[in-house]
Amino acid sequence: MAEASKGEYLVGVDLGGTKILAGIFTTSLKCVGRSKMSTKAERGPESVIERIAHCIQDAVDECDLNLKQVRGVGIGSPGSIDSENGRVMFAGNLGWKDVGLKKELEGLLGLPVFLHNDCNVCTLGVYEVELESKPRHMVGVFLGTGIGGGLILDGKLFTGFNRTAGEVGHMVLEVNGPKCTCGNKGCWEALGSRTALFRQVQQAVKDGQKTILTSMLGDDLKDMRSGDLRKAIKQGDKFVEHIVEEAAKYSGIAIANIINVINPEVIVVGGGLMDALENEMMQVVVDTAREHAFPGTDKGVKIIPSKLGDDAGITGGAVLARRETK
Repeated sequence: MAEASKGEYLVGVDLGGTKILAGIFTTSLKCVGRSKMSTKAERGPESVIERIAHCIQDAVDECDLNLKQVRGVGIGSPGSIDSENGRVMFAGNLGWKDVGLKKELEGLLGLPVFLHNDCNVCTLGVYEVELESKPRHMVGVFLGTGIGGGLILDGKLFTGFNRTAGEVGHMVLEVNGPKCTCGNKGCWEALGSRTALFRQVQQAVKDGQKTILTSMLGDDLKDMRSGDLRKAIKQGDKFVEHIVEEAAKYSGIAIANIINVINPEVIVVGGGLMDALENEMMQVVVDTAREHAFPGTDKGVKIIPSKLGDDAGITGGAVLARRETK
């Protein structure tokens, strides 16, 4: 690989509330190397942007390449994004307000950087690589630290009037429900995300609920991961099973709303939470969505899990970089 000529590679970056993932891709979107780093958002934007640059550099080194061989970098960031100016306007999971990510990172790397909302980027990845750009209309839904979505309408990424379309996670499902990071109450994200699940489990344990999780992780459940919920369910923990099922039902109701409003051919469900708990959640999501969709609207609509899993973000970043540097 080292003898590759200039601009033969693309970098996709998935910037998350907990981790940064960077992938090196050929122009035909084959992943040839990757690197991972914790985000450490509490250190502030400047530090996180330096960490992104390090993560990219590590991934490039891993492939025995250098930055001169990279054509461009595509990044998916959480929050509302001004993609035209490459700014993160607001990201609750990172604690960011109006951060000039594109300009800062271009300064550190000396490469063109393109920025979009993380779920738009994941949707691009799923659409071009998994679905081979076939459906006319597709919605990507991603369940992770938060919940987000991306819309492909008429074969194009639809970003709406303020370029913020696709914020499905902030659809209110329970008017007086739990508080969300966005300031509203009862958003899908506050009811069905990994953060919401962990919060419910921790609160129940504080209130005296017994669960296998405490013997696995200790009473404070500090290092809990999505996979731990799966393990607990496999060991017959009915409490954890119930909590996960309730979250899956909320996701099903939200997806029914999406079907009613947009009526896409395909809804792809991905993200770290779905990745870890697909066997426990997916059927509940599909059944609940079909139950709640307006009669006739879900006919022929596919609701499927993403096969890209954790790679949707970096793959989509590479798709974005390829689209923007043609």
